Amino acid sequence: MLSYRHSFHAGNHADVVKHIVQSLILNSLKNKDKPFVYHDTHSGVGRYDLTHEWSEKTGEYKQGIARIWGSADIPEEMATYIESITQLNNDSTLRYYPGSPRVARAHLRPQDRMMLTELHPSDFPLLEQEFHRDRQVKIFKEDGFQRLKGSLPPAERRGLVLIDPPYELAKEYRDVVTAIAQSYKRWATGIYAIWYPVVNRVDIEDMIEGLQGLGIRKILQIELGVSPDTNERGMTASGMIVVNPPWMLEQQMNAILPYLKDKIAPATGHCKVEWIVPE
Repeated sequence: MLSYRHSFHAGNHADVVKHIVQSLILNSLKNKDKPFVYHDTHSGVGRYDLTHEWSEKTGEYKQGIARIWGSADIPEEMATYIESITQLNNDSTLRYYPGSPRVARAHLRPQDRMMLTELHPSDFPLLEQEFHRDRQVKIFKEDGFQRLKGSLPPAERRGLVLIDPPYELAKEYRDVVTAIAQSYKRWATGIYAIWYPVVNRVDIEDMIEGLQGLGIRKILQIELGVSPDTNERGMTASGMIVVNPPWMLEQQMNAILPYLKDKIAPATGHCKVEWIVPE
């Protein structure tokens, strides 16, 4: 199934959390001069026009990045995330929002590289156009999990893998666990960041149980909720599960999440940072 288009959801509260965590991990990798690789299994188009009719139809960004953009009290820990958005907008007006590939590109140094995978027939050419002639970026029109399986371990031995499928099918939660199991065997020192939506809490609990059974020593869960869990259709929360998180990530997100909750969902929201599997 290839019906999902992220353009309807770009810049929403889930993107904010995902891209902040992504930025913090990439910042940590830059603490050493040695090169790293960024691998994105479900890349999308790279950037999104928030004035497009698809974004305006849902207006999800208005309850996400728009509630933070231009604020004077943004935590220092969010600086490079905000900078990745600023680079796409010529002035203070928020028009373009970066997808995860464009967030990553803002962090890359000359010695680093990106591998992007996108299978959607409409999104792939837009992604190619976004990074046309960029020698630090390789783009593949392939299944993201299969490309990941064949790309590890990377020559750099350092890097981040971002896994954020659309979860249109229930099996995708199991696919994530399988991908981590296979990838960790090939590259145990890599950082793996899994994005997840909370639509049905049971799906998340099952995925976490599967990850707990892999025998990996360090797995951190980060979550921001905007409303209580419900049996009704709709995303009530989202989060990131990070395998081998940088040592500062827990502390950084404990500082950031209360701020995001107060900005995005002060009355109904929740946030948490906890170890699924501690060291």
